[in-house]
Amino acid sequence: MPARTTQATVVFRHPARLDGVDGWLPAGTYIVETEEEQIPGLSFAAYRRLQTTIFVPVNTGAYAGRQVVAIEPQALQQALERDAQAPTEGPGY
Repeated sequence: MPARTTQATVVFRHPARLDGVDGWLPAGTYIVETEEEQIPGLSFAAYRRLQTTIFVPVNTGAYAGRQVVAIEPQALQQALERDAQAPTEGPGY
């Protein structure tokens, strides 16, 4: 079955909690990938989501890398909505 992977970036302006990720995500830009497979037998191309992942930075002393964490798209959307609604404080706001 043909499959495809799409990639997007999301931005959190504030530290965020996301179901499936241990601890807080620092404010910043994250890569989100969605893997989908084509649904066979249709007269048009349609896809079903297999997995959505977010790349989370990991700093373990001398090694800095990233961890790939499976997430639910709805949980990501909710976290982004909470981030957008969070009050901004400090100079310049």
